Amino acid sequence: MNNKNLCTIADVADLEAGLRQIRQHLHQHPELSNEESKTAELVAQKLHDLGFEVATGIGGYGVVGSLKIGNGTRSIGIRADMDALPIHEQTGVAYASQQSGKMHACGHDGHTAMLLGAAAQLARSRNFSGTVHLIFQPAEEIGFNSGAERMLAEGLFDRFPCDAVYGLHNHPGYPVGKMMFRPGPFMAACDTVNITIHGKGGHAARPHMTVDPILVASSLVVALQTIISRNIDPNETAVITIGSLHSGHAANVIPDTARLEMSVRSFDDGVRKTLEQRIRTLVSHHAEGYGARAEIDYVPGYPVLVNHQHETAFATQVAQELLGIDNVVADLAPISGSEDFAYFLQHKPGCFLRLGNGNSAVLHNPGYNFNDASLPFGVAYWTRLVERYLVDQA
Repeated sequence: MNNKNLCTIADVADLEAGLRQIRQHLHQHPELSNEESKTAELVAQKLHDLGFEVATGIGGYGVVGSLKIGNGTRSIGIRADMDALPIHEQTGVAYASQQSGKMHACGHDGHTAMLLGAAAQLARSRNFSGTVHLIFQPAEEIGFNSGAERMLAEGLFDRFPCDAVYGLHNHPGYPVGKMMFRPGPFMAACDTVNITIHGKGGHAARPHMTVDPILVASSLVVALQTIISRNIDPNETAVITIGSLHSGHAANVIPDTARLEMSVRSFDDGVRKTLEQRIRTLVSHHAEGYGARAEIDYVPGYPVLVNHQHETAFATQVAQELLGIDNVVADLAPISGSEDFAYFLQHKPGCFLRLGNGNSAVLHNPGYNFNDASLPFGVAYWTRLVERYLVDQA
């Protein structure tokens, strides 16, 4: 390995046009969680053509490409997610989704293209000593029983040992070519709570003969916010959002039930447990106070994503070398979104980072589009990270 010839942005400039084509092809043909068959086929074929050992069908449509160079004994994993979202695209770009109601509204098409670009650069430069495993993961967007969980359950790190694992996500609002890091808790745990209020329906003119579930649900929306303001330490961060409230179908009818759907987010395991306990208790007693009954379906989602100190410091240093200190944020504020890469970090040391996507629409928005100008930055960064990590230890 030649430490003097570490990858630069200029080294991957010739790959950019081809990667744009791949990215835009993936954008035109989005596949939802657990449906990524064509994307996985494309990825596997590209890796095979580059000389990687390729394994498929891991955790669903997961693909791992492995390349060993030299006599180094260390190994590193780098992950990209592949799935799209059930959103109707409104970007107006020439390569817009051809699948009605499906689009890459989170940039996983770009993440996949960047990692394929890194595969191409690593295969031709071969400027490392050790083993790199490129992990293309399905079903990140699903929220539970995700691709990361299933890949791990099927022995991902037993089959493909990694001393450390890294991943990234694009970040609208920060300039292209800027990278952001944070050691410790970085992205939130996210649980979903579905609550059904069982009351007693009847005529709108005789409310005294009913137990109005809409009244109970409406009052509960406000009461739930007291958990954040009165049960959680002000120095901690937590969010309770009621994103859906449905009940009834006519103005003159009091219905039997009302349903609320909630997103609950936190950055600490203790806070997460407190939130669940208080939500269950408050909801049950609140409904009983009105003479109603609450049915609670508490669905655990992704855990807190916790970046490891040493690996994050290393990843930050590599970014500073590649981009310059002014283009690296070493201590970005925690992000309340969630990410199933957290499961990988529970098993292996590593770091999840963010890459600027320019002044684009926000993630999960029908107007969002991955910024192709980011592609060479991601490719060069992943390549240099591998080169810096997989150094002969002799």
